[in-house]
Amino acid sequence: MSHTLKNKVAVITGGNSGIGLAAAKELVAREATVLITGRRKEAVEKAAAETGSIPFVADQANLEDIEKLKEEIRERFDKIDILFINAGITGHLGLIADASVENFDAVMNINFRGAYFTLSKLIPLLNDGASVVILSSIVASTYHANSSVYQASKAALNSIAKTAAAELASRNIRVNIISPGPHTTEVMKKAGLDAATLEQINEQLVNKIPLKKMGDPADIAKLVAYLSSPEAGFLTGSEIVVDGGMTL
Repeated sequence: MSHTLKNKVAVITGGNSGIGLAAAKELVAREATVLITGRRKEAVEKAAAETGSIPFVADQANLEDIEKLKEEIRERFDKIDILFINAGITGHLGLIADASVENFDAVMNINFRGAYFTLSKLIPLLNDGASVVILSSIVASTYHANSSVYQASKAALNSIAKTAAAELASRNIRVNIISPGPHTTEVMKKAGLDAATLEQINEQLVNKIPLKKMGDPADIAKLVAYLSSPEAGFLTGSEIVVDGGMTL
């Protein structure tokens, strides 16, 4: 394995499960020092022990937690080289006509507002030449019924990422987007769906994917590592779609 991230410091939001957990494993394996965040103390500490990373309890939807994260990073590391803004939720499915303020706020506060201010507050702590990777989704450019809030949150996130790439280019800080299709993570289970419904949804999704399989979070993790390495030094403002051909 190429240890291209030796002596680099990385921060991953939502690093206690799914793609965030896989990314923590990959970056640590490449000898980066990694700090992961999550809302649940027990889950974050377990993930940190499993990956060899540093745990920090923080809710991306909470601006006070983002400030605490900023101070922790400043005191512990001074500066960071890699920021992977990964934390996000799907919220509840439903038609626009039936939308609730509670669901709208929950999704937007984590996926959009929280991601925006995580980036905003941590920009001063990024070393020149740092890499920012933002986890979006292919839903940012799809318009399926019952998913308006989640889709809108990711579309807004993409806009922020591209603007940040333009703003930070003078410091040689690169900002890139990864937009996965369906992957084997806990995100749909966290949306409150039962096992039978999840199995049915997964089967339907696989049938729509040309490669006829769900994605592996480990593959996204390798892409995060690549985007954070010198080999990707000319990549910024890019959106990389990883969906098995689903959006062809």
